[in-house]
Amino acid sequence: MRFSGWSSPGNCSTTMSNSPSAKLAIPLPMNLDDWAERVRRNDPRSVAQAITAIENRDPAGEQLLRRLFSFTGRATLIGVTGAPGAGKSTLVDALAVALRRRRHSIGILAIDPSSPFTGGAILGDRIRMQAHADDPGIFIRSMATRGALGGLAGPTFDAAMILDAAGMEFILIETVGVGQDEVEIARIADATLLLLAPAMGDDVQALKAGVMEIADIFVLNKSDLPGADRLEADVAAALTLTPAPSAWQPPIVRTVATRAEGVEELLGQVFWYLEEARRSGALHQRRTKYWRERILRIVHERLLAQVLLDDPADATLSGFAEAVAMRRSDPYSAADSLLRTATAPRR
Repeated sequence: MRFSGWSSPGNCSTTMSNSPSAKLAIPLPMNLDDWAERVRRNDPRSVAQAITAIENRDPAGEQLLRRLFSFTGRATLIGVTGAPGAGKSTLVDALAVALRRRRHSIGILAIDPSSPFTGGAILGDRIRMQAHADDPGIFIRSMATRGALGGLAGPTFDAAMILDAAGMEFILIETVGVGQDEVEIARIADATLLLLAPAMGDDVQALKAGVMEIADIFVLNKSDLPGADRLEADVAAALTLTPAPSAWQPPIVRTVATRAEGVEELLGQVFWYLEEARRSGALHQRRTKYWRERILRIVHERLLAQVLLDDPADATLSGFAEAVAMRRSDPYSAADSLLRTATAPRR
């Protein structure tokens, strides 16, 4: 079954789906049960429709996920993050080749910055992965951040669940590459790879707290460049000063992704980490923590939607905002008043 039919940069359906105001280039299936079954059968058209519905926050997307959820949880999610220019796309491409060599099916979610005009993904990592265009075992999708923080698009994990339900054994998630605040990937990935590269200016920027602490494995990419030895020593020194959150000590693996050098060793470290995380229970704890946060986020979103359910509530919010702006009230009192107004019994 082909998964790569939606990876072409010229495909209008995938391109259109990245715009928040775009309509589906192909209509949604009317029968949700049939749609879910097609996704489970790895039908590329249905998988693409499902991710588009999720990106566009179509109610059908949530209903589809409800039907598919019991068939998820089998895929391994690998996050690839790091500063722009570190070689994330090239490494993801090399990892995909190595995994396909082992006959694994792969989904790739490449998160790109949003266009300030259309809201769509403007880098299009699919262009850099066209060697897989005819591979039936790979499904590639670019997703725009649409203003979401943390290096991921808002519906990234939901899209990963669609690929999981479709039978993808490994899902590679490439973050947008925004810098040290890019830590959201560690909440959803089973293993997080942090890419560093020498000769990128101030190497200390890569060693700041936050992004250093999310790495399960450090990848020193472009390790054939001058400065690689010094950067590796700096990372190793930083690790001695940063207490590990678990018994796992993140290794430093050297790669030259453009030549696929070190990729097999990197995969070996990934498999070793996953085995240790499963054995120790750390992987289960990470997933449970994520779902706790996710449930609370859904509750938050639905409470907010309930508060702003109709035009009168929105008008009330505008009135409170005006009062706060004029310093006639404070934002905390305004929030309390808005909640009381929204939850008051209606006659």
